[in-house]
Amino acid sequence: MAEKDSEEKGLFEKIAGNEKYRKIILWIGVIGMVLIFLSGLFSPGKEKREAPAAAGQNTSAQSYARELEASLTDLVARIQGAGEVKVLVTLERGTQQVYAQEEKKSTQTTQDQGSNNNTETNYILIKDADGSQRALAVTEMQPVVQGVVVVCSGGDNPAVQQRIIDAVTTALNITSVRVCVVKAA
Repeated sequence: MAEKDSEEKGLFEKIAGNEKYRKIILWIGVIGMVLIFLSGLFSPGKEKREAPAAAGQNTSAQSYARELEASLTDLVARIQGAGEVKVLVTLERGTQQVYAQEEKKSTQTTQDQGSNNNTETNYILIKDADGSQRALAVTEMQPVVQGVVVVCSGGDNPAVQQRIIDAVTTALNITSVRVCVVKAA
């Protein structure tokens, strides 16, 4: 055992005493730290998690509008006398998240002012697997339709216009004021 300790001690003394070995070990350490730093910069997991959160709401509202347009185009094209159809849907707002909240109410009674009620509202936060915190979403509200424009070859016929308006208002649960039907050029 004493021989083994002296061999190990001799090896470490040899490395510590030799300038060439010290430089090699130093460079290996520097290269290792650079590789660790670069692996943190190019982590594919971070980019994939953060990108959809930023662009997700606009994309979902746009895709929702496109889906409504496609559905309404198909629906209106089936109405007798409508002919060739093009539909445009506009939205008041995009998708909205409703977050869980907690309220703390406190009442202070003073002789001068009577009772003083204070309410403090905070969002409930949850911790993700990566350690970041985010608010707890309770529900997601779909976009609200602001208006619909239907351009079709039968748009100058009042009976066709009324059938289209009835179909669109019923399908989207909106008022007839929000629907415009015009003849295609």
